[in-house]
Amino acid sequence: MEKIRRASHAGSWYTDNPKKLAEELEGWLRASGLAKSSDVRGVIAPHAGYSYSGRAAAYAFGNIDPANISRVFLLGPSHHYYTPKCALSKATVYKTPIGDLPIDQEVNEELKATGKFEFMDLHVDEAEHSMEMHLPYLVKVFQGHSVKIVPILVGALSAENEAMYGRLLAKYVDDPTNFFSVSSDFCHWGSRFNYMHYDKKHGAIYKSIEALDKMGMDIIETGDPDAFKQYLLETDNTICGRHPISVFLHMLKNSSTRIKIQFLRYEQSSQCKSMRDSSVSYASAAAKVDA
Repeated sequence: MEKIRRASHAGSWYTDNPKKLAEELEGWLRASGLAKSSDVRGVIAPHAGYSYSGRAAAYAFGNIDPANISRVFLLGPSHHYYTPKCALSKATVYKTPIGDLPIDQEVNEELKATGKFEFMDLHVDEAEHSMEMHLPYLVKVFQGHSVKIVPILVGALSAENEAMYGRLLAKYVDDPTNFFSVSSDFCHWGSRFNYMHYDKKHGAIYKSIEALDKMGMDIIETGDPDAFKQYLLETDNTICGRHPISVFLHMLKNSSTRIKIQFLRYEQSSQCKSMRDSSVSYASAAAKVDA
């Protein structure tokens, strides 16, 4: 029995015109100039509307070599629904305007059997944009290849639970046919986000935001989840995918495959120059097998 998750943000957060969407994605991927690499086993990519972050996201998805990958785990933060756990989808297929992605029921059952996951209702699933914004890119990159997805909504996890889910999912990292798409924007700055950290030594506000984000990106690149947790405690940086990123860092730490994260692109939705301004930062990274 097919259970469909509609492309609920198509037509608002990105175009629902299949031809236009395919052309947009193709243009951004081409412009990134990245070579596909079979060593790339995961990405961290933004999830804002494509007019804001579509171009930046190409620097993550442009690295993917679809040849040997048969399954993509999606880790996205929860924006509207509160849970202290991770949640799996009840859907059997995620739709996009340019093609559909079936959910790997076998892995869903495996994860369910651990007793650590809940299931999100379809309305919770469709209200959330963090994983949906990765789907058209995945459909585009995996065109002509058969791939299944495992969407995991990552709730407001404690540090202990981030580590627990990381250990639980680490075994999937050691299977080279698995891929990981981690969804996160970076600093949300301005009074509307209740976050106005400004260190004048960096000059303009947008430069201070960049320095703050780059510090976080550097720490993520070290692969140390505890250092990342410490950074968040000290700066309060409004990185909305902090929990998915933390789970991913714990996964990499607990897997026997050595994988290194490298950021390839950083952008801001606008350059804040006064305390009345606001912006959201977008950063894209590739997680690569470290030979």
